[in-house]
Amino acid sequence: MARFEMHNAEMATMGGENSADVFCEMGLMYATGRGCPIDLVAAHKWLNIAAIKGNDRAAELRADLAASMDKMQLAQALRAAREWMTVH
Repeated sequence: MARFEMHNAEMATMGGENSADVFCEMGLMYATGRGCPIDLVAAHKWLNIAAIKGNDRAAELRADLAASMDKMQLAQALRAAREWMTVH
């Protein structure tokens, strides 16, 4: 699944109007286990990035997801999003 994630993330960083939508879909993929194991940390990371890039739906989904995560998971997800944003 890492190849799918990297490919989509790299394509979205190239710009375009729908890059935030791609990140939102990746967050939903990890949140629901669609084609991959459920990973709440990865889901929050991608929803956070989508929200930062202007996707309002991702911001709502991120808040809902955060309610079901513990503090350690939230910290890990926020750190991962921050690292990704720094590199890209």
